[in-house]
Amino acid sequence: MDVQPDLDLIRTLKATGGDTLKKCYQCATCSVICPLSTDGNPFPRQEMIYAQWGMADKLLKDPNVFLCHQCGDCTASCPRGARPGDVMGAIRAYAYTHYGWPKPLARLCASEKGLPWLVGIPTVIIFLMWMISGGMGIPTHEEFARYGYTHFFGHWGFKWYAKNIFFIVLIMVPSLGLALYSAWRGLTTMWKAMREEAGLEGAYRPSANQAWKEFIWPSFVEILQHKRFEECGVQHNRKTGHLPLMLSFIGLLIVTLWSLFRQDVLGLIYPSLHGPLPLTDPFKVFANVCAIALIFGIAVLWSNRIRLEKDQKTQPTFYDWFLIWEIAAVGITGICAELFRWMGMPVVGYVVYFLHLVSIMMLFLYLPYTKLAHILFRTTAYAFDKYRESSFAKQ
Repeated sequence: MDVQPDLDLIRTLKATGGDTLKKCYQCATCSVICPLSTDGNPFPRQEMIYAQWGMADKLLKDPNVFLCHQCGDCTASCPRGARPGDVMGAIRAYAYTHYGWPKPLARLCASEKGLPWLVGIPTVIIFLMWMISGGMGIPTHEEFARYGYTHFFGHWGFKWYAKNIFFIVLIMVPSLGLALYSAWRGLTTMWKAMREEAGLEGAYRPSANQAWKEFIWPSFVEILQHKRFEECGVQHNRKTGHLPLMLSFIGLLIVTLWSLFRQDVLGLIYPSLHGPLPLTDPFKVFANVCAIALIFGIAVLWSNRIRLEKDQKTQPTFYDWFLIWEIAAVGITGICAELFRWMGMPVVGYVVYFLHLVSIMMLFLYLPYTKLAHILFRTTAYAFDKYRESSFAKQ
């Protein structure tokens, strides 16, 4: 077989935590340890060979790369220090850039060189929108106590749609829309590639309802329960950080949707519902609980990452730390903005709220290119794993 190594893959792996790749001498210890490995599928030994040979096409079509939870057991057991778990993480980082669209934005998220742009783009957009809205004036203490941040982008007399909501939607919806479109392109391309590699191009195609019931929904439930994290040995407490973090995002989404419905639908009938939620409101209490869970989850992941770098000599990478910083920024600025509102400090509060909007836009806009993309890619890989083992594929 004529192998043409993909040098870009090798360079990327070295820069994103896979610099120990060449130490692997195929002893198969990692495959003995890993629960994903089978007799016909020696994971991650097979993937380590592909990576050493620069066979990017094979790795990009391999669902097992995305099924890996990077539990660290293979890395801890490797007698040569090849760190297979870290190599798999680096391969995923390469895949997110490869499948990302538009390419320039995906490449910006690939290394610390793009960080000034990653922060600068949302900052400039939100600042320009703030200027255009005419809401740049700092409110008085009385206005701040009454309206909080609901007049951040100003206020107009059109009761059917709040000016603040108009500008927030104008910023955030296109950001999330671009991210979801990019993710859809990447996931559909990956699915086709995995079907081709598995020899399932002529297999029976399930209907949308069958795919949802038999593959997608069960995969989502399994991920939500974090069952596979319980199989981790070295990093057995990763579930302690990941689960509250994921649940907090779901909870905060629910609170955000309720807040929009409360102010922009019910508020048309009951004007008193306009403004920030009272501290005693059940949804406000729920939101604060979710915020605390988010901070707790990211603190556990932060601690775990520092411990790995110290105890196992794991290479610190921009790929791993950028998402931790990003989520921490969302949580800390959100809580601080609320605290400054309670304390009646509009100037500091508005500055922190501005940074909060920037961090949220970053989270939305860079979703399919950063480590957060594993939510989408892993769910797809779960669904494909169930599909290739189903009667649809075997027919």
